[in-house]
Amino acid sequence: MYTSEQILEMVNQGISNMQYQRQPEGLYAPIKYVLSLGGKRIRPVLMLMAYNLYKEDVTNILSPALAIETYHNYTLLHDDLMDKADVRRGKPTVHKVWDDNTAILSGDSMIVLAYQLMAQSDPAKLKEVMDLFTETALQIGEGQQYDMEFERRNDVQEQEYIEMIRLKTSVLLACALKIGAMLAGAPDEDAENLYSFGEKVGLAFQLQDDYLDVYGDPAVFGKKIGGDIRCNKKTYMLINALQKANEKQFAELTSWLEQENADPDKKVAAVTALYDEIGIKALCDAKINSYFSEAKHCLDKVALPEGQKTFLWDFAMQLLERKS
Repeated sequence: MYTSEQILEMVNQGISNMQYQRQPEGLYAPIKYVLSLGGKRIRPVLMLMAYNLYKEDVTNILSPALAIETYHNYTLLHDDLMDKADVRRGKPTVHKVWDDNTAILSGDSMIVLAYQLMAQSDPAKLKEVMDLFTETALQIGEGQQYDMEFERRNDVQEQEYIEMIRLKTSVLLACALKIGAMLAGAPDEDAENLYSFGEKVGLAFQLQDDYLDVYGDPAVFGKKIGGDIRCNKKTYMLINALQKANEKQFAELTSWLEQENADPDKKVAAVTALYDEIGIKALCDAKINSYFSEAKHCLDKVALPEGQKTFLWDFAMQLLERKS
């Protein structure tokens, strides 16, 4: 059985070896650029790990794993454009290096390339793999639309937010794990439990991002703290703060949200102080741990020896390390 580090190296090597022989160069250079920016490669690593639970040679499904990573990076490319983000992983984003139209067109082409790679799956499993991949792609778009709609609403409920992040973030992790299991010939019940495991890990991971945006160490988190507060982003933290605040706290919180020209640093400090008063830090921390507990329960139901599943659980737990 491979280690997560060995699998990550295979994925990175596979991405480095990807060739784009088509023209024009101006369409494919941004694709190579965005894939070269690095990252944890969580989704393809999870796919190969799930496969490795049942089969030894994970290189058999490297193309579908690269498909998942290509698709994920397409979503980041378009997200950066929609959010007008200038930096991704410490480097200028595609629309800053090139322009908005190039970012749109190159992103669209990444979807096609992802499907081309996924179509290299075992022909015997191809239809069910492509059905799951297509359903996941639609769900991710639905999650992004909900996220945009929430920006214009002040009545977003916690359960709505959880469903949005499930669609926008969790389903791709779940899809990666299930496709890996399917291509390895895993029992259907195991594949479903691995899907549920991925969903729960994804929810915990996204809520952790909410948490770290307020309480993280910038040097560890990799970006400036308080970005969600600065732009009034509807997060688990803000939604619960608005719902659980007393009258005085609610008035102060909404006052900060309504100030268009507020000093950003003062706003972050004030809203964070309100979160502390209301108990949002502990609430979010408990929710994260709850989802990880649910994830463990799903993994426990996979019908394999416990020791065989340890490396997958250890990898999932590594995703929490930034919080320690």
